[in-house]
Amino acid sequence: MANKLVVSLSPHVHSGDSIQKNMYWVCIALVPALLCSFISFGVGAIITTAISVAACVFFEWAINKFMLKNPKCTVTDGSAVLTGILLAFNMPSNIQPWIIIVGALFAIGVVKMTFGGLGCNLFNPALAGRAFLLISFPVDMTTWPVPGQGFGTYLDAETGATPLAIMKTAFKSGDASVLDQLPSFQSMLLGNTGGCLGEVCAAALILGFIILLWKKVITWHIPVSILATVAVFSGLLNLANPVYANPLAELMSGGLLLGAIFMATDYVTSPMSKNGQLVYGVAIGFLTVIIRTYGAYPEGMSFAILIMNAFVPLINNKFKPKRFGEVPAKK
Repeated sequence: MANKLVVSLSPHVHSGDSIQKNMYWVCIALVPALLCSFISFGVGAIITTAISVAACVFFEWAINKFMLKNPKCTVTDGSAVLTGILLAFNMPSNIQPWIIIVGALFAIGVVKMTFGGLGCNLFNPALAGRAFLLISFPVDMTTWPVPGQGFGTYLDAETGATPLAIMKTAFKSGDASVLDQLPSFQSMLLGNTGGCLGEVCAAALILGFIILLWKKVITWHIPVSILATVAVFSGLLNLANPVYANPLAELMSGGLLLGAIFMATDYVTSPMSKNGQLVYGVAIGFLTVIIRTYGAYPEGMSFAILIMNAFVPLINNKFKPKRFGEVPAKK
């Protein structure tokens, strides 16, 4: 009996691993950052993450069962859980529960399931959910609790400025001395800064990156090309005018590490070829610097990834792998 040739939608994993296994390895790699968010923001981080994951899983199950009449339950593949964690990581810890649920509904119901579920979505669901909430509820999404206020603080947590907000203030005012208010390198590395749940501890995110590389869930091409591009362009801006923050501060602040390691590398919404991934990463890094510097929002990582998600089909078309046994046509 001849073997069947199975043609299926992305993501395609070229190894003995399953999609489910890889999704859960990404979740495991996020555990260090999750623990750091619990330490920094207490019960608010737990509530936000739990509601986000539960809402994403519920909406995927409900849409499959009652709207798509899909006999195959997809909530066990881990993608909804991962979307819930990443969506929570892109929110402040003191956000209202109903806003989290709205974001989960948009991420799963509109961005993912409307296009056919895992493998069919054009944009990263968690990032699209963040962008939707940021536009719809800008005040709630940009009010940042100060870390270390105790385990029991949630909606009444004291708020403060983030490193990116300080950088934006320095640029707008033209006063380089404002940058003296930036947290120390150690604070940004260990998570003693304000911001979204998943962006406050650079060391935890780097540890997650090492885990993903070790398990070969992702490759280095996209994260390294993003970080290198941001370092180069922010370094040039800093050399031209000290009102711009130094490259190290740019790399360690905001959602740059979270986006580069865990979101830009999404199987479905990133290029398939290595060269395509490098082009994709360089473009994201460049757009991030431009939006951070000249855009209305202090952070540009989310929008940069979403913009480049739309260009992935063109990148894949440009960097097609050579067919096995193909002989170039003679001119």
